[in-house]
Amino acid sequence: MTLPQMVADYDRSTTLDWCRGIDAGPFHSLACGERVTWRNQEMLVLLSAAAALTERVMIYPTVIVAPIHGTGLLAKQIATLDVLSGGRMVVGLGVGGREQDYRAAEAPFRRRYARLDEQAAELRRLWSGEPAFPDTDPIGPPPVQPGGPRLLAGSQGPKSLARAAKWADGICGQLMAQPVESVADEVVKYRTAWSDAGRSEAPYVTTGFWYSLDPDRPLEVLQRYAREYATIFGDGIAEWMAGMQTVAGPEALQAAIETCRAAEVDELVLVPTSSAIAELERTVAVLEDS
Repeated sequence: MTLPQMVADYDRSTTLDWCRGIDAGPFHSLACGERVTWRNQEMLVLLSAAAALTERVMIYPTVIVAPIHGTGLLAKQIATLDVLSGGRMVVGLGVGGREQDYRAAEAPFRRRYARLDEQAAELRRLWSGEPAFPDTDPIGPPPVQPGGPRLLAGSQGPKSLARAAKWADGICGQLMAQPVESVADEVVKYRTAWSDAGRSEAPYVTTGFWYSLDPDRPLEVLQRYAREYATIFGDGIAEWMAGMQTVAGPEALQAAIETCRAAEVDELVLVPTSSAIAELERTVAVLEDS
């Protein structure tokens, strides 16, 4: 379950209520995503609160836009989260799709894919206890998980998947811009990339989508959220993204869950479009019937 931190009225009480509700519910992980030039709270700060407020669920950033971060500091932040959560971290890494976030973070947009590859290797090196450079202390704290948390790649295209298959433990996918029914083809694509890279183990596959269980106008709420979220790409793309959204109402959510289960997705990441705690309660009710 994803924290609804991209919704306009997200506040302190939302964090408290949703973290506690997610931890008490039938969920495997608590997730949230990263944007800079948007109204959301900063992801790693928010996840530190989530790590302290929960005891059971995995803490899953989906995804950290790694090239906007300095690698040494990012290694320290993630290791700190692993300690705060008692070893419950799994990390999604990607390059994002918004140049504005890079500009706001004062990071170069060029070489972002190569930089991601380099950062994944460097994170693991630093978490193994090696110093960032000679004649200095290692960057602590040591992660609770030996060697650090699993790294999942937020990759979609064939070139980025081929790169990810060289270093990632799996895929942090998403279905926001395509029909849920395409998930089976996506899973095949991920597994093929791993096989082509000579990997003997299959990738751990997660995917996610926006949904709404609003009791009165679920499709309207869902499409309005998608349209607003995608305005950064222009009105045409925002309208197209809104039109792609169909997981509105309990029956649609149940059907989408079954589609992902049939495709053998390892973990489904639900992304709500309302911050009302009643939306979390409605979600739990649907999952209990699924």
